[in-house]
Amino acid sequence: MNRAQEIRELLSLSAREMVERAQGKLIVLSDLDAVHRHCAESIFDEIDQNNQAGRPTRLILPVGPVGQYPILLELINRRRLSLKTCHFFFMDEYCDEDGRAIGPDHPLSFRGQMMRDLFNRIDPALNIPAEQLIFPNEKNLSTLAASIKSVGGIDTCYGGIGIHGHVAFNEPEPGVRDSGPRVVNLNDFTITINAIRADVGGNLEGFPRQAVTLGMKQILGARRIRLYCRNGGPYDWANTVLRLAVFSEPGDDYPVTLIRGKDFVVITDEATAATPRYIL
Repeated sequence: MNRAQEIRELLSLSAREMVERAQGKLIVLSDLDAVHRHCAESIFDEIDQNNQAGRPTRLILPVGPVGQYPILLELINRRRLSLKTCHFFFMDEYCDEDGRAIGPDHPLSFRGQMMRDLFNRIDPALNIPAEQLIFPNEKNLSTLAASIKSVGGIDTCYGGIGIHGHVAFNEPEPGVRDSGPRVVNLNDFTITINAIRADVGGNLEGFPRQAVTLGMKQILGARRIRLYCRNGGPYDWANTVLRLAVFSEPGDDYPVTLIRGKDFVVITDEATAATPRYIL
């Protein structure tokens, strides 16, 4: 496999050509707002259908993208959706230099953001029980896989895709397909793009170098995988990884490619599906 040549060929595809070739595995929406609404409504509808059928809902959820959560919050409160039988496992969290998950007061904390923007604002009569809302940290890493198994496995993994193909913080490494919950070292590509997009002024020196994450084994073990891939700004950084996610040869060098053969759909917007100005 020549990955560089494969990327050149994939980048030459138009959005229309990709949708036709993907045969239902790729959805291209008009813009970022439509992508976020699709994600919010998908999560809402899944929970609602399970509630009506008397089934629990077991989800892996991301903090990135996050634009879906204000929409989901409004839907939950307005349409009185109960989260009482939900089990939410969030993908990952940054760590400090000692391998401990950063606290919720840290400006980069995923848990802190989700509590402020979503869970602390849901009507208490509807909200998920605290013990069913799981954020990975150094204390629960050894039990996360068993916790997922104990609730019957994951119905749907919702997530984003990193510039180097990571899902959760599963960076490229040999054997990543079989990885479980663990502390990982973030590679330079991830640190750079996240430092550009995290309102920290591109501070590479202060940016976390480690994270706790669910493994690819948990991601790939979900009955359904729905990934939302978008640039989310002026830089066309995700156009390549979008194409790799949907079409490329599986390999540890871009972990998202390991979804091949699973029940997956990738959702994007027109800008991320566009052919870049230059193909190298």
